Amino acid sequence: MSGRIFSAPILTAGAGPGQRIVGPNSAVRRNRESHMNLQPPRAPKKYRELAQHGDVRVDPWFWLRDREDTDTLEYLRSENAFTEATMKSTEGLQEALLTEMRSRMKEDDSSVPEKDGDYYYYTRFEAGSEYPVYGRRYLSLDAPEEILLDANLLAAGRTFLRIGVFKNSPDHQWLAYSVNTDGSETYTIHIVNLVTGEELPETIPNTYYALEWANNSQTFLYNILDESHRPAAILRHQLGDDPAADPVVRHESDPGFNLRAIRSASGRFIYLVARGNNKSEWWYLAADHPLGEPILIAPRRDGLEYDVADHGDRFLILHNGNGANDFQISAAPVASPGPENWRDIVAHQPGRPLRGMLAFRDHLAISYREDGLPQIQVIDLTGGHAHTIGFEEEDYFVRLQPGREWDTNVLRFIYSSMTTPPTVFDYDMNTRERRLLHQTEVLSGFDSKNYVTRRLWAPGQDGSRIPVTVLHRKDQALDGASPLYLSGYGSYGGAMEADFNSHRLALLDRGFVFAIAHLRGGMELGWDWYANGKLLQKKNTFTDFIDCAEHLIRGGYTSAGNIVAEGGSAGGLVMGVAANWRPELFKAIVARVPFVDVLNTMLDHTLPMISLEYSEWGNPNHQEYYEYIKSYSPYDNVQAQDYPHMLITGGLNDTRTTYWEPAKWAARLRDLKTDQNLLLLRIDFEAGHGGASGRFGRLKAVALEYAFILKAFGLDGVAGQSDPVDAIDRAGLLRGAPGWLTWLKARLPWL
Repeated sequence: MSGRIFSAPILTAGAGPGQRIVGPNSAVRRNRESHMNLQPPRAPKKYRELAQHGDVRVDPWFWLRDREDTDTLEYLRSENAFTEATMKSTEGLQEALLTEMRSRMKEDDSSVPEKDGDYYYYTRFEAGSEYPVYGRRYLSLDAPEEILLDANLLAAGRTFLRIGVFKNSPDHQWLAYSVNTDGSETYTIHIVNLVTGEELPETIPNTYYALEWANNSQTFLYNILDESHRPAAILRHQLGDDPAADPVVRHESDPGFNLRAIRSASGRFIYLVARGNNKSEWWYLAADHPLGEPILIAPRRDGLEYDVADHGDRFLILHNGNGANDFQISAAPVASPGPENWRDIVAHQPGRPLRGMLAFRDHLAISYREDGLPQIQVIDLTGGHAHTIGFEEEDYFVRLQPGREWDTNVLRFIYSSMTTPPTVFDYDMNTRERRLLHQTEVLSGFDSKNYVTRRLWAPGQDGSRIPVTVLHRKDQALDGASPLYLSGYGSYGGAMEADFNSHRLALLDRGFVFAIAHLRGGMELGWDWYANGKLLQKKNTFTDFIDCAEHLIRGGYTSAGNIVAEGGSAGGLVMGVAANWRPELFKAIVARVPFVDVLNTMLDHTLPMISLEYSEWGNPNHQEYYEYIKSYSPYDNVQAQDYPHMLITGGLNDTRTTYWEPAKWAARLRDLKTDQNLLLLRIDFEAGHGGASGRFGRLKAVALEYAFILKAFGLDGVAGQSDPVDAIDRAGLLRGAPGWLTWLKARLPWL
């Protein structure tokens, strides 16, 4: 890329030639003095020409990438102030939504304890606390509690806290945990003596999400970040040593790969895993001999992706080699694990993607998808018999829960659906009996029988069939009048799961229908479903989303212009394209940390792990990919047209989707759009890609989003109605919640 920068004057909305604003946030300053004539902030235009493949693009907001430019933070603060001022009329509604969502939470809940040797480990929350308390009990669940870490104490005086790794040593004498305090996903490791409670003086900064103990309980392996925020090396630490002298066990020089360490379920090995998009390479190291040299299992090659578990004298290898695009499982001797010795034990079945496995002494549990629905199969490794665990709902989510014990016949899994709260089961793999251990309690009178989940198939423009999960109240009239909340993602082979979220009830009980579009680019229907939504087929993801919206309109779930579309990160890209291509379908768009400046980002080698992304989006240094990405990149395709109401969010410390992507997109939209609809940008100065930390901090973001949606639909109670709460109730939007209605009226008399 090459470029030059030049500036131009800034005009306020509706201003004539020569009428300049004083600065990018002067409109907000005026609004603080008077709530009349609220005007959005305008970013200065500092044009930059960008040239690639003979194509010259003019980017007026390229400068927003520079956090050292005083205009950048000033403009972001102006946008935040404008969002706050615009949403001020909904502060009471946001508080009510927050209270309502909190009222459904059992605030003093606890995880199901996991047995590890003589101890039971768990996390729990105390009522009113933001963060978990990590604890354990010795020999019995009735034994006195040992508090290992109280994250609330760590968070005192901070605006952000996230725990990365949390690993006790095999002898239960030591704890290694890591902390991030700004949302950047750069963690610092701390080590605690669990006998004395003292923390060792050595801390290890600049680490990521991997840490595994060796069996001597004195040594652990961990990964560190390079200058591009790529986990590029595995180091070894010995308790008491200076971390600055920790030796490198393995370094990954290829920028298309990152490194992590994984301890095997048996405790016999520590795996060193190099992984890129759709390719991987595994090495193993004896956990009894952490000073040894790692041994390669299978060399990397393009398109080969594999995972490994050990079982006795053999490795079990889940892989997509030899044309097994939806994966198969092979076995190979530990002594000679190369691909030439792989022997199939679970055959490849096209359209049935194998997604993971858990090995035990006598059993192997496999997670896969059948017709898009998650399934679990159990194989008896002593006799070869296999059976599938059945589930009855029309659509649902189930996840294997890795345990801490190898020699057991009990498999733990978590089940939920759009109507069933998360439920933890222990499953006896011999008797095939399942035992319910815990179901997340949803308070305030929630009854799953009041809601219905359905699974639909939307016809695609090219003849494809796109799965759609729908959730609504059982008494909902499906006559096309309902507002609908539609989510989509469709990238990296990730699946949008039909799981439970009690926060949705706040909109469901106000008459909204919820739907999830399972788009190409995900892996719901197998490798072909993924491959047909990436690289030069990426536009299928976007047309799928639009086709799902139109199918729901035809089915009477909603009507055109009555949909709020929501997506985050790569799902935010879907939102950007949908807003450009078919704005008339949507009343509102919620785009969280959206990946919308695709072309500029993919051309920038200084950004974290860009080379890792080439196999997903294509390398725009090649002209074919450049032209294709440019043809859909939301930022490059904003038009002078009407757009839906839009709420766009970002995190200043986001290392995945940098803050300037949503900021630049909002600036271009504000410059070109022809409507008077809401366009709000909120950049969290204290967070990164995952948003705010803490249970209630995250709830505040949801309350803001839902208040924005209700405002966009005219249901926020500020549109000049004498009693908007009664108006909402007359519309049937608070059906089934008279207690909530009474509370709201009493709480918000100013309405």
